[in-house]
This record gives sequence, structure tokens and C-alpha cells, in this order.
Amino acid sequence: MRMIYMEGTVRGPKGEETVRFLLDTGTDYTLLPHDLWQRIGLEPTRTEDFRLVDGSRMTRQMSECYITLPDGSTTTPVILGEPGDEALLGVVTFEEIGQVFNPFTRRIQKMRLRL
Repeated sequence: MRMIYMEGTVRGPKGEETVRFLLDTGTDYTLLPHDLWQRIGLEPTRTEDFRLVDGSRMTRQMSECYITLPDGSTTTPVILGEPGDEALLGVVTFEEIGQVFNPFTRRIQKMRLRL
């Protein structure tokens, strides 16, 4: 099974940077690496508890940033990563720009939006 990566740009109060995300369909929110979110000037706005695949729990700080991906841009909640964390593109961000991952074809496609 291949991994899907997507390049995007994230913007905060102190600037913007390009980042290579791993699309993680099991993760709700996008995760930004520690050094990245610090360089663009994000500040924690809340704390959330998360359950990992193995059942363990972890607490992480959250913020929001503006993100641009190949098929759109949006403001999105992000997990503020700790040292050693990799950039993950979560489902919430992906769906906010109207995209979904089709697990049968393993392709990214436009969502069918409902009113």
C-alpha cells in the first residue's frame, strides 16, 4: 500500500511556509511539526485529548491557521506538534476544501456536496 503525500502552504501571524503532508485518513485534524508552527507564529488556543490507534491517549495543544492545498484554501484547526512529530493532513482540513480520499480507487476526488 502506497502512502499519499501532498504539498501545501501554511500561514500564520509571522509568515508562511511550504510543507509536505502525509494524507492520514485516520486523523481528524491536521498536525503541524513543532518547529514549523513556531516559525509561522501560531499560539495554542485550546487543548484536546486524542486516542491513538493502539488505544492509548495523548493530550495536544491546538490552534488555527490558513492552509493552501493544490485544490483549494481554507482556515482550519491544527494540532500543534511536539518535537519529532511529522506533518499530517487530517480529514477535517481535506473535507473543508471539498476533497475526499476514495479507499477503493486510492485516489483523491471532489466531494459530492449536499445543501
